[in-house]
Amino acid sequence: MPNLETHLDGKSAQTPSSFGGNQRDRPIVFFDGECVMCNRFVDLLLELDPKGMMAIAPLQGDTAKQLLPALPPNRENWAIYYLDETGLYSQSDAALRISQRLGGGWSLLSSFLIVPQPIRDGFYRLVARNRYQIMGRYSTCRTPSDKDRERFLP
Repeated sequence: MPNLETHLDGKSAQTPSSFGGNQRDRPIVFFDGECVMCNRFVDLLLELDPKGMMAIAPLQGDTAKQLLPALPPNRENWAIYYLDETGLYSQSDAALRISQRLGGGWSLLSSFLIVPQPIRDGFYRLVARNRYQIMGRYSTCRTPSDKDRERFLP
């Protein structure tokens, strides 16, 4: 199992084995619930993962507060997180591991893991810093539809 600190720039978080019950029965994708771009990504994820292999949780929610390290106060520095049985990943590592989990043609994107992480994360940060200007921001977190409710964690 990889060292979580490798993925979090020295910030600590719980190890996957310390999670209990239904929160750990599948990987979790953490996203900014107020970001329009992030919500569009979640819409795509719901479509590409109809069997619900991955759970979804907003960074503003209780699950994120329990399982992630403290988020930076400036939302422009927030990132997507992906937690699975191998560890906790953020930024480009998270996005590429999500694509790997989806399988099929999407798993080809994981070949970008060979690109040095500072280069991948530099591009990721450029988009993340400007995501509200690019696509906007909601005033509140997403409320899942009845159909998708079981996929979302608080």
